[in-house]
Amino acid sequence: MSLDIIIDINKVNIFQDDNLILSDVSFSIIKGEFVYIIGKVGSGKTSIIKTINAELPLSSGHALVAGYDLAKIKKKQVPFLRRKLGIVFQDFQLLSDRNIYDNLSFVLRSTGWKNKKEINDRIVEVLERVDLNYKGYKMPHQLSGGEQQRVVIARALLNNPHIILADEPTGNLDPETSEDILQLLLEISSSGRAVIMATHNYTLLKKFPARTIKCEKGKAVEVDQSAEIDFSTLMS
Repeated sequence: MSLDIIIDINKVNIFQDDNLILSDVSFSIIKGEFVYIIGKVGSGKTSIIKTINAELPLSSGHALVAGYDLAKIKKKQVPFLRRKLGIVFQDFQLLSDRNIYDNLSFVLRSTGWKNKKEINDRIVEVLERVDLNYKGYKMPHQLSGGEQQRVVIARALLNNPHIILADEPTGNLDPETSEDILQLLLEISSSGRAVIMATHNYTLLKKFPARTIKCEKGKAVEVDQSAEIDFSTLMS
């Protein structure tokens, strides 16, 4: 396997409980690559993300993610895999009882950071990265939806992950804010991290084309970039 491949999935069947969601899934992603996973709601986009982060166990096939073999990974190793992954949720999942700085501090402390200066420096660094330098004292409800999603991206960057998994990150945002968030994710991928974005926002796909894997009829198939995507099939 190439040293640049950060995700390598080969002939994987993806199940939710006993239900087969996607069969014979195969694709590789290299460092610094931006990839869309598209399809209708319920087509399997989120199931792929949950397989990559070991939330759904691998029952068949072969998958290497950030150096971890998902077929052999032990339960105690999963937290270490997830430190190499940054997750961006549609619904933010920020802690509402504390400000943005303390949201980020909580994540660092819970993943083993102890030095106060190092924690502070890292929080300042990721907030600057997402253009929220002076928002650390704000409570989540005091921020716009776009600002909250930028905080979520900052949180995903805290442990300097190899991969960002973004599951419908623009689902609750207006079109202009959605474009801002997508451009930020594209910038992050250009800095060397692989970014996988699950979406059925066909407007963004048309405006910002990139490598695309489509979930449909129980399969995950790469879309030929030279072909016209039938965006109408992505409507939920």
